[in-house]
Amino acid sequence: MKILSTRQLNLAGFLMCAGMMGYALYAEHVLMLMPCPLCVFQRIAVIALSLIFLVAAIHNSVGYGRYIYALSILLTATAGAVVAGRHVWLQNLPADQVPSCGPGFDYIIDSFPLSEALGLIFSGSGECASIDWQFLSLSMPAWVLIVVIITGIFGIWLNMRRI
Repeated sequence: MKILSTRQLNLAGFLMCAGMMGYALYAEHVLMLMPCPLCVFQRIAVIALSLIFLVAAIHNSVGYGRYIYALSILLTATAGAVVAGRHVWLQNLPADQVPSCGPGFDYIIDSFPLSEALGLIFSGSGECASIDWQFLSLSMPAWVLIVVIITGIFGIWLNMRRI
């Protein structure tokens, strides 16, 4: 049995992230599920993770570069997991504790300084607390949280292992 190379497995990580983004775009444009501000940040994290996997696959480093890829995957996956975790937390708040709906992502970014805009986005809003899609009783942010953690662990293991 032939074991796949580090390059092939990094490419698999890239394809996993690309598949996630493909489904996110399908959900937005076909199922008409518009992303909330926290969903947008989850997408950014998944895109960044996919680019790290792609660069790692193309570069196929055998030296210390592998550790840089592993660290980059750790940081990016952690950021994605934090955002998705916050989103899941908002979705599981009791109805009386859900923040009121706020302005849209584009308005926030265009109208506020970056630090204030990020504070508004991460405080969440009523639209972030709604659950419009579920699979096996888990919302889309819950699945993003699970997959980003699994993909992150896979990428760290892959790029830290001895070749």
